[in-house]
Amino acid sequence: MGAHQSSPDSSLDKNDYYHPDAVRADAGYDAEYDDLQVPCPSHTTQRRLVTQIDLRVIPVLSILYLLAFLDRTNIANASVFGLQNDLKLKPNEYNICLTIFFVPYILFEIPSNILLKKLKPHVWLSACMFMFGFVTICQGLVHGYSGLLATRFFLGVAETGMFPGSFYLIGMWYKRSEAQKRFSFFFGSTSLAGAFGGLLASAIGKMDVSFLFFFVIPSFPEDAKWLGEEERAYVKARLRQEQGRNAAERAIGVKDVVNTFKDFKIFVGGFMYFGLIVPAYGYAFFAPGIIRSYGYSQIGTQLHSVPPWACAFVFAMIVAFFSDKTKHRFAFTIIPILVAITGFAILLTVHNKPHTQYAALFLVAMGSYSAMPVIVCWFNMNLGGHHRRAVGTAWQIGFGNIGGIIATFAFLTKDAPRYKTGYSICISFVSLSALSCLVYFVSCFMQNRNRDRNPPDAHLTEHEKTEMGDLSPDYRYLL
Repeated sequence: MGAHQSSPDSSLDKNDYYHPDAVRADAGYDAEYDDLQVPCPSHTTQRRLVTQIDLRVIPVLSILYLLAFLDRTNIANASVFGLQNDLKLKPNEYNICLTIFFVPYILFEIPSNILLKKLKPHVWLSACMFMFGFVTICQGLVHGYSGLLATRFFLGVAETGMFPGSFYLIGMWYKRSEAQKRFSFFFGSTSLAGAFGGLLASAIGKMDVSFLFFFVIPSFPEDAKWLGEEERAYVKARLRQEQGRNAAERAIGVKDVVNTFKDFKIFVGGFMYFGLIVPAYGYAFFAPGIIRSYGYSQIGTQLHSVPPWACAFVFAMIVAFFSDKTKHRFAFTIIPILVAITGFAILLTVHNKPHTQYAALFLVAMGSYSAMPVIVCWFNMNLGGHHRRAVGTAWQIGFGNIGGIIATFAFLTKDAPRYKTGYSICISFVSLSALSCLVYFVSCFMQNRNRDRNPPDAHLTEHEKTEMGDLSPDYRYLL
């Protein structure tokens, strides 16, 4: 349900260069209307324009994050090929190196999104890419524990802006009914990174590519030079019709951060993601070792690591398609979560049957990596305005990644090959995510119902509603 239910003739700001009456007059025929009754510019269609946005926004950001996630998780493949022995790591030092990545990654999420808004996406994201390419070179040159620990820390610093920044940017381009397929495709780049994590990637190449990405990373709709004035105004108009004004014209300050955290749903959104990060990173970091325990060679382990990731990508896109088609999110978080729980339950109870255990890994990957993009998209796209979306998205990703620290110590060498503790921890946290999704769903449902029953405050100005974002009485949450 949209943020505003105004008529198709409702006018926009004068500086938007776009007015529905002008479109009809210039077209000389009945202009195409989208499902929000906003007419398209006469020279294009909604479908053509959305396709243009898809080709300009999604592939670039997906490649960007694929490379980042590849750098983050390739250490798992290095472990299979003897990283601990080569660097003479003591027990649990490998786990500590995994953990240290998350410390700056968690702390700098919100400042990073504020910088992205201030500096523009192409500047901030390409700078992050250059930094993590440089750090990856350094990581390849280390000779011991201290060097690996230091480079993992700075890799966390460099990558802190990639994931929340990309989700924030994607969310500012699409309607909620369009967003899930795009979020899941972008998130699917992590699956592709997992699938091809065994292949060597050149960090120097990534540093070179970062300069190219400076010119191709898209901006927010307000600043998109690759769209004409009418197209740019139409994109803003249809998003405004569904979600209200976004306050893109002003900077994000400390007051915005504080006000965002006055809404309890922000904390619920963090727990929704937190619960799935534990199994997701547990799988990403330790699946090669688990598969190796089934008796495969080093090369066989790498080859058998690919199919679960590929199936996770396909399943995530199927879930996303039906979620967008039905304009519903809650059920499409719970179904994949149940798939993941089934997989962990099999791994916890079935032993000495490598084919069955390997099949269970498919369920774990498919469930975890299909539910996560739905949770992020649902929460992100329900946040109204630049200020609440920038802060809320960064909080969800940052707080959620505390689960990454837990995941690094969930699967210890002493627990191999059954990893009873690790699988039990994962089931517990996946269940926490499901419970948090239920709380969020009920909260959104109740607030929508209360706003439907109570007339909006007539004394609120449009500026005040804009500042309130999704807390405006005109706003309706997607369930």
